[in-house]
Amino acid sequence: MSAIRDLREWIEPRRAEMVDDLAAYVRQETPSDDKVLLASGLAWIEGWLDCRLGPPAARTTFEGGEWGDTVVLDYPSGTGSGSWITALCHYDTVWPAGTLSGWPPTVEGDRFSGPGAFDMKAGLVQLVWAIRASRALGLPVPNVRLVLNGDEELGSPSSRAVIEREVLRGDAVLVFEASAGGALKTARKGVGIFEVTVEGREAHAGLDPSTGVSAIDEIARVILRLHSQADQSKGTTVNVGLVNGGTRTNVTAGRAHAAVDVRVSSDDEVRRITEVLETLETRHPAATLTVEGEWNRPVMMRSPETGRLFAAAEAAAREIGIDLTEAFVGGASDGNFAAALGLPVLDGLGAVGDGAHARNEWVSIDGMLERTCLAGGLLAVLEGSPEAFLREPEAAANAGAR
Repeated sequence: MSAIRDLREWIEPRRAEMVDDLAAYVRQETPSDDKVLLASGLAWIEGWLDCRLGPPAARTTFEGGEWGDTVVLDYPSGTGSGSWITALCHYDTVWPAGTLSGWPPTVEGDRFSGPGAFDMKAGLVQLVWAIRASRALGLPVPNVRLVLNGDEELGSPSSRAVIEREVLRGDAVLVFEASAGGALKTARKGVGIFEVTVEGREAHAGLDPSTGVSAIDEIARVILRLHSQADQSKGTTVNVGLVNGGTRTNVTAGRAHAAVDVRVSSDDEVRRITEVLETLETRHPAATLTVEGEWNRPVMMRSPETGRLFAAAEAAAREIGIDLTEAFVGGASDGNFAAALGLPVLDGLGAVGDGAHARNEWVSIDGMLERTCLAGGLLAVLEGSPEAFLREPEAAANAGAR
């Protein structure tokens, strides 16, 4: 009977095929804001999945409205297993249509470069080849429910409800987002995106300055207050990344706007920053201030169940000679939604490389093969030891009641 350590021997000779698959996938431009290209890309993905894994036992499409659709595909183990793993893989990228014309998929030594390769197209390629390898070797594989969504880079406005519903039908969640320098991600910060708008009163800046109320002056004071709320010791960052206002240099600004990104590591900090946002006020009584936005990603805490899930990955890694580490990162993913529901979540199972959202985005091909082995080994460990990741009865009941 095959063992986890046999995965390397099966996968390594298929290096060129995996690189070809990744290149073909990267050539499908899937910008988050292009519904037509997203639909075309998703159709390609499903055709490729049918070719590599065979047709799914069940397929459900959820319309994304103005954003990309979400598709849920079920791949039963064939062994009668009662355990279900949910795999999250978004197919949208931050790269606009036409990026490929100046940046096609490129291989230089161990590095594969191309828009969206690191975040996160290589992750899906690794998962698919892990399942193929496990099937070929006769390794145990749990039932896998694959969720493909096309709006993750926008905060998953359409797919969030689908993800939250689907993960509750399973036992654990594996997220094939890129790794953190090779480390798996067992905790992530929560994210809030907010917009602050100030309405002032226009006047001639030179002839009638006393009657004007500067919205820019007010927004500047607000920005200073917001930035003062950052607390690195608690893992809280506050960044006003966009500011605009006014019409001309000789007109007192009648309107100003600031876009704010907040990252927090605990629910206590969510509450603290929420209170700050709710109590923002202008200095001048004639100016008005409004705050819009929301916490669009809850905090992903490292729960005991997630700890056991990481231990299962460590066990698989030892079998194939990998030293595995874990990390707490500032970025968020769809895994945050699952963790907030009480499920064990292991993130960062995707590419080893760097440059997410940057022109130097790249993937290690050696790392891609290694992480394919890891994914196959992890699936085998989980199918063989479901107690390693099943939720505690009380936690499962509470999550299912939400």
